[in-house]
Formats: sequence, C-alpha cells, structure tokens
Amino acid sequence: MRALNKLSAAQVKNAAPGKHSDGGGLWLHRRPDGGSQWFLRVTIHGRRREMGLGSLTYVSLKEARETAEKWRAVARQGKDPIKEREKEKRLAARADHTLAIVAAEAFEARKAELKGDGKAGRWFSPLELHILPKIGQVPIEEIDQQDIKNTLAPIWHAKADTARKAMNRLGIVMRHAAAMGLNVDVQATEKAKALLGKSRHKPKHLPALDWREVPTFYASLDEGTVTHLALRLLILTAARSSEIRFCNLSEIENDTWIIPAERMKTGKEHRIPLSKEAMAVVEQAKPFERGGFLFPSVRKGVISDATMSRYMERRGMKARPHGFRSSFRTWCAEATDTPREVAETALAHVVGGSVERAYRRTDYLDQRRVLMERWADHVTAV
Repeated sequence: MRALNKLSAAQVKNAAPGKHSDGGGLWLHRRPDGGSQWFLRVTIHGRRREMGLGSLTYVSLKEARETAEKWRAVARQGKDPIKEREKEKRLAARADHTLAIVAAEAFEARKAELKGDGKAGRWFSPLELHILPKIGQVPIEEIDQQDIKNTLAPIWHAKADTARKAMNRLGIVMRHAAAMGLNVDVQATEKAKALLGKSRHKPKHLPALDWREVPTFYASLDEGTVTHLALRLLILTAARSSEIRFCNLSEIENDTWIIPAERMKTGKEHRIPLSKEAMAVVEQAKPFERGGFLFPSVRKGVISDATMSRYMERRGMKARPHGFRSSFRTWCAEATDTPREVAETALAHVVGGSVERAYRRTDYLDQRRVLMERWADHVTAV
C-alpha cells in the first residue's frame, strides 16, 4: 500500500518548483512563477486521470487530503471522479434553477414590454397564484407536461381565462429557460394542453347598455362629481376604464387626447379626437385636477378601477363601464355607414394583417373626428 501523508506543512510551505507527492495519488504542483495547485492522480479502467483540487492559496494541506480521500473512494467504486464532480455541479445548478427562480427572471426580462414596467404585477399573478404554489420549487428542467396538466386541471374548465393566461405565461418562462441554456422541454405547455383537452368554458361578454339607452344614462350623470364626469368622458371617447382613470391634462393638445404607448393595451400611441361635449367635460373636471390627473382619488392617486363599475352596480344596472365600447361599436354598425377600419381604429383595435398595416399609415383622425362628434350628438340627444 502506498504511503499517505508524506508531506508536512513546512514542506508544503517551502516546496521548490516541481511536483511533490503526498501519497495516495495526491500531488502538489509548485510552478516557477510561485503559484501552487493540488491535484489527484487516479487510474480508472486502466486510464490515468488527473483531477484539480484547487489552489494552495485557498486549499490547505488538510483540506486537500480530505478532498482527495473523498474522490479516491469514488474511484474505488469504479467511477470517474471527474465525471462525478461534474454531475454534482449540474445537480447543484438545477437546484438553483427552480421554476420560481426562472419565472422571476423571465418577468424581470419582460418588464420593459409591459405597461407601467409591470409594476402592477398582473402579468406575473397567474403564475404566482396558480402554478408556483404547486411546482415553483421543482427544478425547471424536470417539469414535463404531466406536471403542468396536474397543476392546471382544477381550473382548466372552471376558470378558463385565468388558466389560459397561466399556461401562456408558463410557456414564456419555459422558452426563457431554454434561452438560458437549460435543458427544458419548450413543448411541454402544448403537450399539457393536449392532455387537458378543449375547455368547456363559454366566455361571457361584459354586459353593455343598448346604444339607444345610452343618452338616458348619460343625462342622469348630472351631479358633476369625479365619478360622473369620468363616466361621461368614458362614454364620449369609447376609451377603456384605465385610460380614463389616468387621463392627464398634459396628454390633451387642443381638441385631441394623445394617450402614450405605455398606457395602451396595444403598446402603441393612440389619438382620440375630442368632441365639443368631451371638451366641456374636461373643463368641468379641471377643478378636481391633482398632479395633472383629471380624476383623482379622495386620498391619493386616481380613482380605482372599480369606482365606475360599483356606481353602475349600485344603480342596479347589469351593464358595466367597459360595455360602452360595445355600445359605441354597435351604434357605428347599426346607425351609421362608418367604414369598419375607422370604427375599429376609434376603439384602438388592431385592424388587418401585418402587410396591410405596413402599407396603411393613417389612424383616420379626421374621419374619426366627425364620427366622435356624431356620437356625442347621439349621446346628448335625449
């Protein structure tokens, strides 16, 4: 049996350039430039292998001997210690790449694309609520379609829209992991969809007020409160609730309201021509202005996303604020000869394919100015 522990601490410290054996295959290599490294020499299946154990600066003689014994034991089992160490590193790396960790990284990477830099957290919430509590601590490389199917099965039919969003976000996270160089199945979400089957859920459209009834409701908003004025401007512009709530005086130039891209669902700037009635509502709201916002909350910030909905609910109405966009669109179709692309542009909808949009460089502002004036005439003509 080969002698072990042949070197003393003093010999290690004063070793001359060259290779010095401590026995059992453990060597100290002192380089001419003064640097020193430990390495272990073992023979596996007749093949000699040399395994670095670290620099003498960081690894003492005692630590080198303990590490060498660990890997000699592996070699005695007929395993390659270098390959086994690489396997350990991979397993440790997998533990650092759980679904929760990669999902957080993917969210950070996408924040710039999200409205308000994703601060509201709505993009992340389907993952946070329905996926991460169940499989968030699983290494992402181990996640397959069966894991995803079992996770989303309880809400696949009951909460179809939420489940769809969660599946979509998870697919983005899996692709982000692949871009990081992790060995993931980027098709896992599609396979999970096949296992879950087609959702039985039938989407329900937000209830809308018939366009013929809009004038009566508009006339009832006559108290001049922030809520009443916000609802009036929402109806007159056919804008979304969030766009109205955060309406800022700095966005209004003469009789055009220019909503910046970061506040739009489409991520593109949207111009809304303001009718005479809409301009009058803006003037009425100016005394409430705080920080430039026309519809501030009583405490701080702007009115909540439920303020207008709850007002209509208290009045016993089934219709909701978002439904006025549908009222406007149906009025365009049934009471006017407005071209489809003009009506859809008024709602900030994407119209046509990518090629068609590439050649169409107009937002029909002049035509929409006439259209919104006609809509205002209808809304105010009780």
